Amino acid sequence: MAIEVRIPTILRTYTDGAKSVEASGATLTALIDDLDGNHPGIKDRLVDTKDGTADLRRFVNVYVNDEDVRFIGGLDAELSDGDQVVVLPAVAGGA
Repeated sequence: MAIEVRIPTILRTYTDGAKSVEASGATLTALIDDLDGNHPGIKDRLVDTKDGTADLRRFVNVYVNDEDVRFIGGLDAELSDGDQVVVLPAVAGGA
């Protein structure tokens, strides 16, 4: 199952500068595990584990085919062959 994962600039050090990579998994958790297997360290930047419970980091937004995963199951969101996953760091600030 091939799923395109779009990587933000700040995380491209883990993908040797690649803007997008392929990974596989039936759920977002499985996809992130596969991604981390090929690009060690990236999972720690996406997932926070507290008290044995894993969740997306607060300032990381992940979209599956333009749908925010927080509204379609979070780390348990189901994926299909050909899906596109986009990782975006949250942006804050202003004057």
